[in-house]
Amino acid sequence: ADIGFTSSTVPRMIVGISTQSRVISYGACLTQMSLFVLFACMDNILLTVMAYDRFVAICHPLHYAVIMNPRRCKLLLLLSVFASLVDSQVHNLTTLQFTCFKEVQIASFFCDPPQILDLSCSGSLIKNIVTYVVGIFLGFFPLSGIIFSYYKIVSALLKIPLSGGRYKAFSTCGSHLSVVCLFYGTGIGTYLGSVASHSPRKGMVASLMYTVVT
Repeated sequence: ADIGFTSSTVPRMIVGISTQSRVISYGACLTQMSLFVLFACMDNILLTVMAYDRFVAICHPLHYAVIMNPRRCKLLLLLSVFASLVDSQVHNLTTLQFTCFKEVQIASFFCDPPQILDLSCSGSLIKNIVTYVVGIFLGFFPLSGIIFSYYKIVSALLKIPLSGGRYKAFSTCGSHLSVVCLFYGTGIGTYLGSVASHSPRKGMVASLMYTVVT
């Protein structure tokens, strides 16, 4: 998922820098947006699954092998792929409804979905509905699951008498928490910020953070 997520934007950006060409065809833009949304959504759901995995490992260690059995892992993986495909097609179908655009310049280094939606001449109702519905289902709910998992993890760790034991248990969550903060903090800010007043420059920096840095 990470390789696909980065590969959907970075190679094109490097080619653009090396050739000094900022042009992309409509079809290539839609393809890039579809792949980007697909892998971004997959990353999003898998980060939530990883938080649940850490919660089970720390809070229910004796039942870990039973709860996180291979069948459940496969089910969670299939769920993430299915939800990602649906999200990708919703963005594609929404964009295909637009018959005219205000301008042909995208204020980003790739075909960022919020930027594409902002270019539409059509009314903002469909755009806002898609943005908020996708934001709630693939932003708010997964993030709530991650916060709840870490709330339970911290509660369980505070019951451990030795600080060394607490540090050892929580150290396995450090890298995951870092990625979650970068990915969700900049991603949700960029996505939902496009509906309100939004600075293209800040949006570019934010999108660089969640597409490349994470």
